Parts: sequence; structure tokens; C-alpha cells
Amino acid sequence: MNNSTPDNALSNTCPAVVIDSRRISPADTDEVRAIGLRIADPAFRFQEGQTIGVLVPGPHAFGTKPHHRYYSIANARDKQASDEIEIQIIVRRCFYIDEVSGEQFPGIASNYLCDAKPGNPITLTGPYKSAFNMPKERDSNLLMIGSGTGIAPFRAFIQRIYSTHQGWDGKVRLFFGDMNGLDLLYMNDVDSDLANYYVNETFEAYQSISTKYGVNADEALELTLEEHATEAWDMLQDPKTHVFLAGTRKANDALDKILAQLAGSTETWDAMKQKMKDDNRWSELLYI
Repeated sequence: MNNSTPDNALSNTCPAVVIDSRRISPADTDEVRAIGLRIADPAFRFQEGQTIGVLVPGPHAFGTKPHHRYYSIANARDKQASDEIEIQIIVRRCFYIDEVSGEQFPGIASNYLCDAKPGNPITLTGPYKSAFNMPKERDSNLLMIGSGTGIAPFRAFIQRIYSTHQGWDGKVRLFFGDMNGLDLLYMNDVDSDLANYYVNETFEAYQSISTKYGVNADEALELTLEEHATEAWDMLQDPKTHVFLAGTRKANDALDKILAQLAGSTETWDAMKQKMKDDNRWSELLYI
């Protein structure tokens, strides 16, 4: 997603409280946490696929103004309406290396959130309009492609269609790449929610885990796509297929490269992709 902040983005704020913070990645890998937030504002309502903003108060390493960062909501709406809304976000603790000095700096928002304890107040903005629109037709095919914490909106979608809608008639396919692996994030003994949906005949997830030092989430996603390109390509031939892409622009480039090869040329794939966009069957949430 684009993390630049519009001028009016900070005017729509609401208070939240941390209710839960759990590490969902193994201790010997990058720290990824599922952070639960409770919002008491009765005006706050969200839909699957939307994002919220987190305001980090100054002063911090880069100034005194609040730092603003967007995160996708990772859970579906509660079936029961309530004055208190609970959402979950997935946060990877990030560090950045200065290219000149080589000095390491902690990511402002990710470290602020990963360090937060239950009971800590958090100021939110949003929610913001979703880049993803779930089709109303239950026989639509859903092709979801994501890397790293880009899985967040897809987790919400999958919860929604199988828990709230009690199933989905079309194919639901999740293509995922990460340094930790989908099974380590959401198919372990504690966080087995995605594994639960394998009982549904329409749902399958494909993943590649980065096992080599220096191979990042985008490269792991590229491996997933290469290994299962035929499945994705076959779905793209069906006019009932909707594509949802979440991750970095590198992930988008990798997808374009693989599908252009299957299409026979870049021009053919570009035309096919544009047709899906024109039909509102292609949506993406990309960040640098």
C-alpha cells in the first residue's frame, strides 16, 4: 500500500486499546505479531479488506510530529453488532539500514506496535476505503496472491466467506510467500484458523517457504507462483475469476513476468490484465 499520508487523513482519529499481542512467528525468525485492538467509538465500522492508520506520537528519531502508518485489518466483522469493535492487525518488526553509514534504525510504527502491551492506548485513523471489493456472486472464483504481512486482508476475506456466508461455491485459492511460511504464521497449534478451512472443498492454499539465507518474502512468493502457475493460469481463463493482489511492487512484477510467459508475450498478458481491470475483476494493494 502507499504509506504517504493525505492532508486530511489525520483529522479522522479514534482511540483504541491493545487487548492482545501475540508473536505468531518462531523465535528464530523475524518477529511477526498479531495485535488485537478494541475500539469503543460506536461510529467506527469496517469491512473486510479495509485499512486503518496508526499514529505514533513524537518525538521520535525523525522528528516531533506524529508518525502515520497504514495497516490492513486482518479479521472479519463480528456477526453480532456491538458498541465495541475489535480488530486485528499483523505487524512485522522492521529495521532499516542507512545506505551511507550502515547504521541500523528501528521502524517507528512497527516497533511502537510490537512493544505495545495490553491496556496501552493507540490512536487510529480511518478506516479507509478498501482496494478490494468482494464479489456478491457466490460462484465467483477468488484468486488471492500475497507476500509477507500482505496476507492480512485475505485472512479477513476467508473468515468472512466461510464463517459468515457459511461457504463459497466458486474456487478460493491463496498463493503466498514468506520467510516464515504460512503454516508457521496461521497453521500452527495456536493460530490454526486458516487450516480449519481446508475442510471446504473450494479452498486451497499454496505456499513456498524461504529456506535460503537472503531469500525474502517476494522471492518466496515468486517460487509459489512458478510451482503452481498452471492452476493460476487456468483460473484466469474463467470470466468468473476475481484477482486480489497484496504485497510489494516487486511481487506484482514477479506475477506479471510469470503470467506474461504463460500468455506468450508481455503485450498479450497486459491486454488480458487490463480487461480484468475494466471488468472490475482485478484489484491490488501495493506498497514499496
